[in-house]
Amino acid sequence: MEKKTPNATGSTTQAGIPAVSDRNSLTVGNDGPVVLHDHHLIETMQHFNRMNVPERRPHAKGAGAFGTFEVTEDVSRYTKADFLQPGKKTEMLARFSTVAGELGSPDTWRDVRGFALKFYTEEGNFDMVGNNTPVFFVRDPMKFAHFIRSQKRLPDSGLRDGTMQWDFWTNNPESAHQVTYLMGERGLPKTWRHMNGYSSHTYSLVNAAGERFWVKWHFQTNQGMEHLTNEEAEQMAGANADFHRQDLFEAIGRGEHPSWDLYFQIMPYDEAKEYRFNPFDLTKVWSKKDYPRIRVGTMTLNRNPENFFAQIEQASFSPANMVPGTGNSPDKMLLGRTFSYQDAQRYRVGTNFQQLPVNRPINEVHTYNFEGNMWYDHTGARSVYAPNSFGDSWSDEEGPVENGWEADGELTRHAYNLHADDDDFGQPGTLVREVFDDAQRDEFVKTVAGALDGVAEPVLSNAFQYWKNVDPVIGQRIEDAVKAAPGDTAVPGMGIDADD
Repeated sequence: MEKKTPNATGSTTQAGIPAVSDRNSLTVGNDGPVVLHDHHLIETMQHFNRMNVPERRPHAKGAGAFGTFEVTEDVSRYTKADFLQPGKKTEMLARFSTVAGELGSPDTWRDVRGFALKFYTEEGNFDMVGNNTPVFFVRDPMKFAHFIRSQKRLPDSGLRDGTMQWDFWTNNPESAHQVTYLMGERGLPKTWRHMNGYSSHTYSLVNAAGERFWVKWHFQTNQGMEHLTNEEAEQMAGANADFHRQDLFEAIGRGEHPSWDLYFQIMPYDEAKEYRFNPFDLTKVWSKKDYPRIRVGTMTLNRNPENFFAQIEQASFSPANMVPGTGNSPDKMLLGRTFSYQDAQRYRVGTNFQQLPVNRPINEVHTYNFEGNMWYDHTGARSVYAPNSFGDSWSDEEGPVENGWEADGELTRHAYNLHADDDDFGQPGTLVREVFDDAQRDEFVKTVAGALDGVAEPVLSNAFQYWKNVDPVIGQRIEDAVKAAPGDTAVPGMGIDADD
C-alpha cells in the first residue's frame, strides 16, 4: 500500500500490529458506511471512552513532582525506620491538591490544600497523607462523608451552596479550629511552594530498643509562607485556573527546586494519658512550648513528571503504608483512613494499583494476595497459600505488636475522653486572639462575612453564634459586617459570589 504521508514513521495498534491509518476510517467506498471490522477505529473509540479513571472524591484537583528526602539530623533515639536514619537519602513523590474542588476547578479557590507524600524506602513505601493545616474539620470518620458532601453540590441545582457548608460546620462545633484556619491566610496560599505541610494526625514512632513515642510531622517551606488576597485569588481563578500546577512545573523546570524542612513534635508515650488536650484529636494541636519542634531533614522536589496521568493521576497514597519503626495511633480519623484510602484506590485505579510504576515499592514484594484485575507482576508457580511445605516464606509473628497501644473498656460509640483543657472553641479562639495580628484579624472578619453572604436562616444566626463562641469580639464584628454590607467581599470557591 502506498503511503500518502511519506514522512510518517507509522504507529501500531495496542497489540503492536502496524496500523494502516490514524486519519481515515475504513468505509464502503468514499461516501459509504463505516464498517465494524475496522479494528483500529473501534479500538481507538473504545479506549477513548475509557481514558479517564474516576476522579478522587475529595482532593480531585491537584498535581505534583518527584524529589528526594535527606535526613540531616539524628532522630534514631525516636525511630528505627531505615529512611529516617542519619544521612539517609530517599526518593519520593509529592502531590498537592484542593479538597473540595472537582478536576476542572480553579487552583486558587479558598480551600484546605492536600499535602500527600510517598517515600520509596528500602523497607517498603511509606505514605504521609496530610494538609497545609495542622488540624482537620472533624475527629470521627463517621462524619467524614457528611462533611465532604456538604462541600460539594446541591442535588437539585448542581451548585455549591454556602448554607449547606455553614449548616454542617455550625452543627459540628469541633470544626471551628479548621474553619478559622480556612478563613485565614492559609486558605489561599500563593503557590504550593509557599505553604507548609503537616501530618495533622498523630502518628507513632518506635526505636531499636522498642520504646514508643507519639509524633506530629511538620514540613516547613523554605520558600517562605506567602498568600493571596481574596481579590487576587478570584482574579487568578479566571485568568489561569491551573496557576498552582503551572507554577510548580515551571519552577522545577527552571531549576528552582522547592524544599521543605521536616520537623517532629515528639511526645513521650506515657504523657499522652494526662496531656491537657487529647493528643489524638485531629481538631487539636500540641503546643510548641510543651513539645518543641525537632529538625529531621529536608525534602526537595527536583523532577517533574514525564506523564501526568501515569505518574500523578494514578499515584495512590494511603496512611496504611507504614514501615517498621512507624505506626498509627488512637486517632479515630487516622484509623478510618487506613481502610478507606486503599479501598478508594482499588475502586478508582484498580485491584492491583500498587503494581503500577508510580506506586510500586523499590524493594521485593512477596505477598499472598494474588490475581485480580490487571495482575501484572505474577509470581509464577509458587505456593498461593501459607503455611506451605515448599520453601515459600511467610510471616508468623505472635504477641504484642511493637507499634500498638493499650486500650480497655466495652465497645462504645462515644467521643474522645475529655482532657483538662479540651473543648471545641478554645484553640480557634487562641488562634484568632494570640496568633493573628490586627491586619489578619481585619481580613479574617471580611472573609468570613463574605463567606456568609446568601446563607439562609436559621444557619446564618447559628454561624454568628459559632464565631462568638470562638471569640465574642470577633463574632460580633462578623455579625455587624454581614448586616452592614452584605455581599461586600467575594470569597472564591465558597459557593458564593458577592456580585450575583
